[in-house]
Amino acid sequence: MRIGTLARQLGSTPEAIRYYERNGLLPEPMQSANGYRDYSEQDAARLRLLIGLRELDLPLDQAASLACMCAAGHCVEVTAELRQVLAAKRGELAHRMDDLRFLDGRLAQLAGQLEDGASPRDSLARQVIGEAV
Repeated sequence: MRIGTLARQLGSTPEAIRYYERNGLLPEPMQSANGYRDYSEQDAARLRLLIGLRELDLPLDQAASLACMCAAGHCVEVTAELRQVLAAKRGELAHRMDDLRFLDGRLAQLAGQLEDGASPRDSLARQVIGEAV
């Protein structure tokens, strides 16, 4: 299939696919007689996995490594590694959500103080002093 068809199928762009090729994350496809790139279903599956892993917020190099391993027939190893990666990602996400809930509480408190007529300087000073205590 041609690059435009592949991009539409994956919800991506031809530019993104060319980027993956240039950086060695996708093998260079066969070329048809007219010089167009001709992608296989195997290329599509590899890119689908790579894009899916990136959507999980995995760094590009890690997502590419896992996609390459799976394409090389090591999907069992990828599954084992992915379990660990996902557990770590979920831990990071839980921590970030805790931080955001804390920040939301501080924002709500400040908004309430400002609504009650407190000056921003006094309200913020109280929050900073309150944390130091």
